[in-house]
Amino acid sequence: MKTLYIDCQMGAAGDMLMGALLELVPDREKFLKKFNQAGIPGVRIEAQKSVKCGITGTHMEVLINGEEEESLDLSSEEGNAHSGHSHVHFHGHDHHDHHTHQEHTHHHTHQKEAMDGEKPVHEHHEHVHGHHSHFPMEDITGIIDGLHVDNKVKEDVKNIYQIIAQAESQVHGRPVAEVHFHEVGAMDAVADITGCAMLFHELGAEQIIVSPVTTGYGQVWCAHGILPVPAPATALILQGIPCQAGKIEGELCTPTGGALLKYFATEYGRMPQMVMEKIGYGMGKKDFQAANCIRAILGEA
Repeated sequence: MKTLYIDCQMGAAGDMLMGALLELVPDREKFLKKFNQAGIPGVRIEAQKSVKCGITGTHMEVLINGEEEESLDLSSEEGNAHSGHSHVHFHGHDHHDHHTHQEHTHHHTHQKEAMDGEKPVHEHHEHVHGHHSHFPMEDITGIIDGLHVDNKVKEDVKNIYQIIAQAESQVHGRPVAEVHFHEVGAMDAVADITGCAMLFHELGAEQIIVSPVTTGYGQVWCAHGILPVPAPATALILQGIPCQAGKIEGELCTPTGGALLKYFATEYGRMPQMVMEKIGYGMGKKDFQAANCIRAILGEA
């Protein structure tokens, strides 16, 4: 049986998973061309060679309007871990001409410089988030429907994004219709999910087995406070999936990574007895003592 095994000892993020899967396909350039013609607004991806702990793999660079998204999560001590979160605002229907941002789940991480009393002071990224628009789930669904990809891929992407939206909705006690995703984070997630869905279909594995997922541990800084790792939305997504904290402080599993695994996995556990035919490594950006990668193994079981 054609089997895909996904090793998540260092957690899961959408770009890492896409990089690992890309290394398994026979024609990477053909896939990149197909993806970049799919029509995600302002998005282009590039595959970059990356080395972690002496292992060579692929880092997927997702460019939003020509710039790579820098949504990196921060632990209390270790600094940046994986990317994959999106800004989330909540827009009530009673706000009409102006929106009051009653909640701002700020999953972009800002480098902590100092503490002003008990209030964290952050160093912000170069792009000014307030100048970007925010998309409700309805708009994101419309963007997905307009992509130049197979209908099955579109359905998968919508279903996976819905997993994320439902988790954010439950965490913050608001209807999904009021969850508005920041433009940059939304397009980054659509890119990761679309790329992974396309690759899963191209590989055509009959079963997809996922290792227990390492979440990391500690805390993550957000605009309205400090959250535990895994972040609440990620924890909801990972319900029912074998997980472990691991030895790395920081956030290793993102909502996008968790949602992709939850949607595509047919079972969880150790690698079965199988003949390995291809092995792919998808790399994160952060350097740890352990190789910061997802490993995907394709073979016969």
